[in-house]
Amino acid sequence: MMNSAFIVVIASLYLGGLFLLAFISDRLAKRGQRSFINSPVVYTLSLAVYCTSWTFYGAVGTAARSGLEFLTIYLGPTLVLMAWPFILRKLVRISNAHRITSIADFISARYGKSSSISVLVTVIALIGVTPYIALQLKAVAASFDALGGASEWRTGVGAEWTLFGDTGFWVAVCMATFVILFGTRNLGADEHHPGIVAAIAFESLVKLLSLAAIALFAVYGLHDGFADMFAKAAANANTAPLFGFAEGYEARWVATTFLSAAAMLCLPRQFQVAVVENADERHLVTASWMFPLYLLLVSLAVVPIAISGLTLLPEGSNPDLFVLSVPLSTGNNALALFAFIGGLSAATSMVIVASIALAIMISNHLIAPLLLQLPFYSGLNRGTFSGTLLIVRRLCIVFIMLLGFTYYRLTETGNPLALIGLISFAGVAQFLPALIGGIYWRNATKSGALCGLMAGFVLWGYTLLAPSMAGAGWAFVEVTDQGLFGQILLKPDALFGLTGWDPLVHGLFWSISVNIGLYVIVSMFSNASPIERLQSAIFVDAFRTGEGGMEGALQRSATTDDLLRLSSRILGRERTNEIFRDYARRQGRDEPLPLPEPGLIAHVERQLAGSIGAASARTLISRVAKGETITLDAVISLLDETQQAIRYSRELERKSRELEGTAAKLRQANEQLTRLDKMKDDFLSQVSHELRTPMTSIRSFSEILVNNDGIDIQQRRRFIEVIQHESERLTRLLDEILELSRLENGQLESTPVTTDAAKVMRSAIETMRGMTQDKGVTVHDDLGDAPLMVTADPDRLKQVCINLLSNAAKFTREKDAAVWIGASQTAADGIVIDVRDNGPGIPADTRTTLFQKFSRGWSSNYKTDSGSGLGLAISKRLMLLMNGDLRLTDTGADGTCFSIHLAPAATGQRAAE
Repeated sequence: MMNSAFIVVIASLYLGGLFLLAFISDRLAKRGQRSFINSPVVYTLSLAVYCTSWTFYGAVGTAARSGLEFLTIYLGPTLVLMAWPFILRKLVRISNAHRITSIADFISARYGKSSSISVLVTVIALIGVTPYIALQLKAVAASFDALGGASEWRTGVGAEWTLFGDTGFWVAVCMATFVILFGTRNLGADEHHPGIVAAIAFESLVKLLSLAAIALFAVYGLHDGFADMFAKAAANANTAPLFGFAEGYEARWVATTFLSAAAMLCLPRQFQVAVVENADERHLVTASWMFPLYLLLVSLAVVPIAISGLTLLPEGSNPDLFVLSVPLSTGNNALALFAFIGGLSAATSMVIVASIALAIMISNHLIAPLLLQLPFYSGLNRGTFSGTLLIVRRLCIVFIMLLGFTYYRLTETGNPLALIGLISFAGVAQFLPALIGGIYWRNATKSGALCGLMAGFVLWGYTLLAPSMAGAGWAFVEVTDQGLFGQILLKPDALFGLTGWDPLVHGLFWSISVNIGLYVIVSMFSNASPIERLQSAIFVDAFRTGEGGMEGALQRSATTDDLLRLSSRILGRERTNEIFRDYARRQGRDEPLPLPEPGLIAHVERQLAGSIGAASARTLISRVAKGETITLDAVISLLDETQQAIRYSRELERKSRELEGTAAKLRQANEQLTRLDKMKDDFLSQVSHELRTPMTSIRSFSEILVNNDGIDIQQRRRFIEVIQHESERLTRLLDEILELSRLENGQLESTPVTTDAAKVMRSAIETMRGMTQDKGVTVHDDLGDAPLMVTADPDRLKQVCINLLSNAAKFTREKDAAVWIGASQTAADGIVIDVRDNGPGIPADTRTTLFQKFSRGWSSNYKTDSGSGLGLAISKRLMLLMNGDLRLTDTGADGTCFSIHLAPAATGQRAAE
């Protein structure tokens, strides 16, 4: 164990270093030296504020208790970052354009700059995040106690407890001081906090290096590498849950993955660093792969630490303290201290950013509207508000830390860190429907968002927060045990009789389902106000309406002096003068004051919104802007016309694409016609050639017979036989051309019946036996004894078989010529009959045109006449006519194989006689 004073000194030096880093970063940013601070790497590391004490300590505890469930906490953010072009990019674009200060300001601005929504979101965020802040204080206090000698969480507020002796109190004080010094130096809540971001990024590196050092120590310091570690884990029964899933894990996996994804968007601190602090949308591209990589490295460190804790520490040790107790158990105090610093980094980074975000929300949406109603601040010439608002924010930070510390003390139990964290996640997840629906659903209304948020918040508090407080024994005990009003159906953990569910899944199901349901239903049956419709168009079409794109739609009038005095009260004289000078330059004026136009009013309102929120800014502007703030029938007409123009533009683009597609199809059709025309010319040329050859022979021998009377009888007979042979060849050629033409035109009919293909094939073999014997070709019948019942036209099938046998016999080897005929049956093609020869094969350049008219695949390998080149083309079309097919399945130096594919006969049919 270590001396407590020494731990305090080291922790103080570390926090002092953070102060110094934040201070230097702020000074560099003011001098314009932002290249490193505004880098995508720093932005990505700032996102790791997501990894709090829950991740640093609780992930190991979750792994030891529930196995691989701890991975869900990393899967959710990974999915969100993978979808950055659709969600995060749009949130950043809207926030930068409209000077959004927080998630409450974002949701409020979307739904008509509603103050009621901003108040509700702020209250939900404060109540939802308070347990999470308490978790950080609990983790730091517990780790300090463990490092200093205690081994478990403190279990209660004992008689000897004192405020100044409580570790959590001093942690809260230090964190509050840090946030006040560097988080509330400027009034502009939408302005970036480079010092805070740099400090958070540095702490993210410390967290990662600390976990990695402990994991490496567990693998190589306590074991002989990974193989030894996993071998010991396999032999220890305590590690069994680590590599599996808890009972009923499916629903809990979905729930925790959803919650972690929602937390990446809805937690006030995550919205602050991911959206408000984003200096460049392009940083999202780097973050989309670097942040998931960071989470992967963190998750890889969890398992070795959990294994070491389960195998080496005494049974019953607290898994949430394994990160500290593993190095402490071996006397490695230096590594244990490094682990403590890592846990301190995880806690402080979360509390600092969460406090900033919550302080901005409370001051802008709860306190500022009340102060602006007071007489001292209600007039244009009254007190300056900027200094007051800064004080309010600092007091809010103190209040937030006090609230978190109070919750930490009152609920100080042995509950796992993950349980507390998931309750907070479920609370802020109630923002998700209104947030995502607001940027994609144009018809969502303020009434729908209010009803959904309110109902979801109430059910979250009843089903999850109340049982948590009851577990601590200080509130809602009777309600949790017996149900509201003693009604068993109203028990928080079994609402309306829904029993047997995991408490987290049960609470999330009721709160989110009712939230989404009311959000959709109420929005469908309620009318949006003109300002809601305007804001809806701006947010949904964020990528088409830039900053100030709708300024001219609000026809308001106000004097420049009134706007100047109002702005000076909130932003200060120096900042106001800068804003007005910039706008005057945009108008092309040399004077310091711009012309009082609707655009100036909208611009001033947007600048005020960056300090006090959209709802309060709208309230203040309405005091000096004359006329109806929104006579928005004209505005909506403008927006409708804009949308119609957009739709018309899209329609033109679509028509243009269709015309391009039509032109491409016409080009293809023209190319096809050109090919067909060439094929026609080739066909006529080939037909002429094929007809001319026998006609030439007939004419030549006829002229010899007519002009030469002295030819002897034997020679005359030979000439007449040649004429007869060529006439028969010419007749066959004409018949084949006519048959192919009828096949191509669909004029040739076929009547498939159930027939025995083996019988037809053997008939074809007998028909060709004379030819095969004359050529010395051996025909091997491998068809088998069983009938091959198929659906085909027997005469057409025999014609195809004869053609294949003729080709096979004609183009076999000159020596040991042979043809094999076999059959098989497949599930895909039915009956398959193979006709194989042992010839030299078909040349590669003619295989693709083998079934075309006048194609002679073997002609280059044989000197003999190879026929007309129509046989295979006819055979192919005959097989297609019978719903079959003819394919070249193999060819090469060992021979060629053609396959006849036939449909099998239906069961129970008889063969044709």
